[in-house]
Amino acid sequence: MDAGAKDDVIRAIPVRHPGRWASIAVLAVLAAMLAHALVTNDAFGWDIVWKYLFSEQILRGLWATLYLTVYAMAVGVVGGVLIAVMRLSPNPVLRGSSWLYTWFFRGTPVMIQILFWATIGALYPRLSIGIPFGPEFASGDSNTLVPLLGAAVLGLGLNEAAYMAEIVRAGVGAVDVGQTEAAHALGMNQAQTMRRIVLPQAMRVIIPPTGNETISMLKTTSLVSVIAYTELLYAAQIIYSRNYQTIPLLMVAAIWYLAVTSVLSVGQYFLERHYDPAGRSRVTPGRPMQRDEGRR
Repeated sequence: MDAGAKDDVIRAIPVRHPGRWASIAVLAVLAAMLAHALVTNDAFGWDIVWKYLFSEQILRGLWATLYLTVYAMAVGVVGGVLIAVMRLSPNPVLRGSSWLYTWFFRGTPVMIQILFWATIGALYPRLSIGIPFGPEFASGDSNTLVPLLGAAVLGLGLNEAAYMAEIVRAGVGAVDVGQTEAAHALGMNQAQTMRRIVLPQAMRVIIPPTGNETISMLKTTSLVSVIAYTELLYAAQIIYSRNYQTIPLLMVAAIWYLAVTSVLSVGQYFLERHYDPAGRSRVTPGRPMQRDEGRR
């Protein structure tokens, strides 16, 4: 290689990232300060935390939180799909009814809705089934027909249905209208088109926010402690009302919430990959601690 060719060689100089190293240093200092506070502050009461972390009462509350989350999300998902279908219907009465439902349940606090269902007996002492403005076929005491679990599920589930309806509507709207037109050209009616063509394709848009709603629902179940339903937080409250160890018992509840939400986050990641395997080629959130392989 002659001297002229050597002068033409491009020397690659690595790009410096002083801001990146400075941010790492700041975060490392903050993490060290947090770890030091957790270890040295006796008010956290870690010995009490480990004592009650796997206690029978806490585990019962955790189990109640889990099945309450499942029941409420089942009501929310089913109700959300139905309301979204009504919202997309050409029938103006159905569209108006779905809009009114969404407006009401999104516009009032979920805690008020839970309290309403828990005190439904004060408004309607007896609930009945029969012909409107006619004879009754069956009736029963409201407090018996709507126990605390039922009030919690109705309060959380009906509220969640309003949010799920908007998520489903957005997912359906993301499907190209040509898919619907092609299905109608093949002789499918509106219900068949929605069930066989539109919803399966909309799932990749619906799944991520639904996973977020499930994680949010797990934490929102703590609100049912206001009606004295013994879920995880209320179980911790019962214990620290006896031994006055408030902070350690709150830490116990927080640890279990973090553990379960972490499991749900992993499940959400794999569920998203199942419905949208090609999505890895787009800019999507990766696994925790995942390297950016495109910059290696």
